[in-house]
Order: sequence, then structure tokens, then C-alpha cells
Amino acid sequence: MLQSRALVIALILLLSTTLPEVQSKSIFDSNRRDLLAIPEAIASYFYESVNKVYPKVSQFLLDTVQSPTVTAARQRIAKEATKVSIMFEQLLEKIKTVWYTRVLGY
Repeated sequence: MLQSRALVIALILLLSTTLPEVQSKSIFDSNRRDLLAIPEAIASYFYESVNKVYPKVSQFLLDTVQSPTVTAARQRIAKEATKVSIMFEQLLEKIKTVWYTRVLGY
């Protein structure tokens, strides 16, 4: 019981010290069309945390992410996510137009 409490406290301290250190762009920027910003921020945080504790494991993760298969999959997902994001923005513009013209009568 005491060991699990110590482990929880150590994990909380690790997370509280490493979370502000993650360098990433703002995920709430209104001009940003990147739907992968949140997963990439989480992956970056995870990598930094693992790198501090297990450098060999973090090197394996880095090699895996940089493999051609994973890179091709990420590019494909990013391309499709960009298309979905643009379509969503167009939908919002159409909803605004309908709201202003038909509901409010502008």
C-alpha cells in the first residue's frame, strides 16, 4: 500500500514538472487547420517523459515513428484531416450565412 502511494506521488511529481516543458504550438489558434495538433502534443509529452526515464525506449519510439510505414500513414491521415477541417469550416460559414439571412433577416 505504501509503495503504491509513493508511486502515485512520484508519478504526479513527474507529470507536474514535465508538462509545462513540452514545447508546442497553440492548439486553440483559430487559424490552425491541423486536427492532429492534440495527438502530436500528447505524443511529444509522452516521448519527453519516456526519454527522461528510459532513453533506450525513447530511441526505439523515435525510430518507429520515423519508419517509412508510419511516416506514410501520418501523411495520409494529415491530408485527410486537412480536407475534413476545410469542409467543416465551409459548413460553419454556410450555417452562419443561413442564420444571418433566414433567422435574423439581415
